[in-house]
Formats: sequence, structure tokens, C-alpha cells
Amino acid sequence: MRQWLLAGMVMLVIITGALPRGGRRPALARDLRDVIASGTITVITRNNANCYYIYRGLPMGFEYELARAFAAFLGVSLKVRIAPRWNGMIPNLLAEKGDFIAASMTITPERQQQVRFSTAYMKIQQHIIVQRGNQEVHGVADLAGRTVDVREGTSYQRQLERLQRQGIAVKIRLHADTPTENLIREVAEGRIAITIADSNIAKLNRRYYPNIRIAEPISGPQVLGWAFAPQAPRLLAKANAFFTRIRRNGVFEQIHRRYYANVDIYDFSDLTKFHRLIQTRLPRYADIIRRTAQEFHMDWRLLAAVIYQESHFNPRATSGAGAGGLMQLLPDIAKKMGVRNVFDPAQNIRAGVRHLKRFYDFYDRARDPDRLYIALAAYNIGMGHVLDARNIAREKNLDPDKWSSLVHTLPLLSEEKYFQKAKYGYCRGTEPVRFVQKIRIYYDILKRQAIVYPRPES
Repeated sequence: MRQWLLAGMVMLVIITGALPRGGRRPALARDLRDVIASGTITVITRNNANCYYIYRGLPMGFEYELARAFAAFLGVSLKVRIAPRWNGMIPNLLAEKGDFIAASMTITPERQQQVRFSTAYMKIQQHIIVQRGNQEVHGVADLAGRTVDVREGTSYQRQLERLQRQGIAVKIRLHADTPTENLIREVAEGRIAITIADSNIAKLNRRYYPNIRIAEPISGPQVLGWAFAPQAPRLLAKANAFFTRIRRNGVFEQIHRRYYANVDIYDFSDLTKFHRLIQTRLPRYADIIRRTAQEFHMDWRLLAAVIYQESHFNPRATSGAGAGGLMQLLPDIAKKMGVRNVFDPAQNIRAGVRHLKRFYDFYDRARDPDRLYIALAAYNIGMGHVLDARNIAREKNLDPDKWSSLVHTLPLLSEEKYFQKAKYGYCRGTEPVRFVQKIRIYYDILKRQAIVYPRPES
């Protein structure tokens, strides 16, 4: 009996010594075999523009799409669990309320004491965010004596605390569970002076709040990873194999491009003007745009983005080529579409959308969003030049139904080597590429206003 008690005490010491910080033993996590047997895998994530949200009834988000691809890789269905608090994600994982965390989580030594991380899938740096007019704060040394607002429990807080230990007298004001995007907005509105954001989040939100300035980094390069319970080594190994595969087959790049394409393209004057005009001019034509979008089964925000790019919501706009009106219809197209007055907003918008929809229907072998981007390029420069660019793509063993292929081949049509052999000749091929880039940025900004965040689970 005494030996049994001693053995039990030894086991208790061993178990207690292995407990994670906080003293609570994690529940027995599901590993790969359990996930496969159940037919489902549950991802723990957060409601924000980087992770998971609903747009037009469909679940979206960079982390969500990666997680969905991982579920398909395993041959199971995906269940999404929204953590009510950022600090609640790791406890939820250890309490077996999910199988992994996919939430743009930085891999840090503190977190590695509690969970196991996958292969890193994105490099980031933590940057200082201030208002554009703030010329006093540029780098780490300028934070001395100033208050920086960050969410509690984040790697931002940890990095600021390291700076304090290094002698930088920065004051840290913590927010219980305020998303970084909200703090960036508060900086833009002048409600707080300084916050910190990862580079990917900062560049994306600069579109929505052009009044911010991304100052110098406060950290070296860091990486993001998915978190798994220590008791799920086989599931973790499968996740690492998944990341290796999607890096090789291009799936990761496709998903990344969908959410972070063109984040480095930033024109302060243009974005400021766009934000102003969607408040002042867009409302005049919003009803017409919505009705027309419904008729042709398109997203009215996309059409608004096209109209801004074409005319800046000016119904009297004209171009040197003779195009006119909100959607810049050329005379022959307007005549073909039965437009009597190209400067009449209703006639112009309906004809322009009908013209764009014709291109979209034509490229039915391409899958969205590539299909949409190819259609927009054709709207800009005509189907002939797009045909030439697609032919060049085939010659270069590129997929002609991928927009990424045409981004490469369209600019080649301005080179004699290529346009001499092209059926439709010379083309300033960089123009449709920029045309699509800008529309994607405007569309992204307009979509943000219609994002729905499902309620977190307790």
C-alpha cells in the first residue's frame, strides 16, 4: 500500500511538472486518427478581415480559405469555431473545443510553451501606426514617453514590454479584446495616437484608412503559424505536409493573392478622393447601380468600383478616344447597345454592365475570380488583345484561364517581338493590368462595408 502511494505521488509530481502555464491540465486532444474517424475538423479562429467573415452569405477570409483547403486535403469537412476573445483561443484548443488555431498568430517563445506550431506560412514585422500628419513618431526611439494602445495578450504587448526592458520608456495601454483593425481606425480618426500592427494587417487597412502612416518596425522579421495541441503530433505533421504541398502546387499563392494582392500599391491622393466620392457622389447613382446589378446578377459594389475607375462618378466625363459617361462607353458600343444619350446615367450604366456581362459570359471556362478579372481586362482593351495575350500564355505553357498568366503576357503586347505576330497588333498591355488592379482595390474597400461577422461561440 505504501509503495502504491509513493508511486502515485511520483506520478502526480510528473503530471504537475508537465502542466502548462496556469496550472490546468489540457484535455486529451484529438489527433489525426480521431479527426479522420469523425469526418470533421474544427478550426478556432477570429472574426476579422484577415481570418474569417461572411460576405453576401458566403464564408470568406484568408485563414478560413487555408483551413478549408486543409480540411479538403484530409478528406473531411470543416467546422469553424469563433473564439469570443483573442486570449481564449489557446485555452479553447487545450480544452478540446477545436483541433487547431488558424488566426494569423505569431509564433512566440511564450506560446510555444503551451502549443505546437506548424511550419511558418507568412513572414511579418510589427510596425508603428500613426496618423499621416504625425511627423514626431518614426521609429522605436520616438516611442519614449508616449502611450501606445494595443490589444492585451498579443505579440505586440510582448514586444513593447521587451522595449521597456531595453530602456525605452514607452507607456503601454492595453485593450481587453479590441481587434487591431479597430485600433488602426481609432488612430486614423485621432482618438488614439499610436498603435502597433503586423505588416500584412497594416498594409491592408491602409486602403480603408488612408489617413494612417505605417512607420518603422519595432521588431525583426517574425512568422505566423497554425497552433496545435501538444497531444496531436500526427495532425501537426499532416498540416506541415499540407503547407509543403500548397506551396508547390500554387494553391497558397492563389489564396494569398486573393486577399493580399496589390497591398503594396498605395496612392494616398487617389484613395482619399475615392473615400470622399463614395460619400458624396456615389449616393446619387447607388439606386441605379443596385437595380442594374440585380438585373444582371452582379455585385453592385464591383460595378461601383468600375464606374469610379472609369469616370470618378462623373456622368459628363469624356475621354480622348471618344468614350463618354459613367462607364465610358465608346460611340460604336453605345450605338450597338441602343443608347440614345450616353450621358444619361441610367442608360449608360445599363449598357456598360450589359457589355461587361457579355465578356464575363464569354470566358466561362475560367473560374472566378480569374473569370471576372479577364472580363474586366476585355472591357478595358477589347477581346482581341485579350485573345492575343491568351495565345502568348499558351505558347509559354501558362494557363490562359488564369489572370496571373495574363498579368505576365498582356504587357508583352507592347514589345515588337510579340505584337508583330499578334492578330490584333500592338497594345499598351500594362494599362488593363493596372485597370484591374485598381478596381480590385476599390471593390475591396466597398466590400468591407458589407462584411458580416458571425457571433463567437462561448
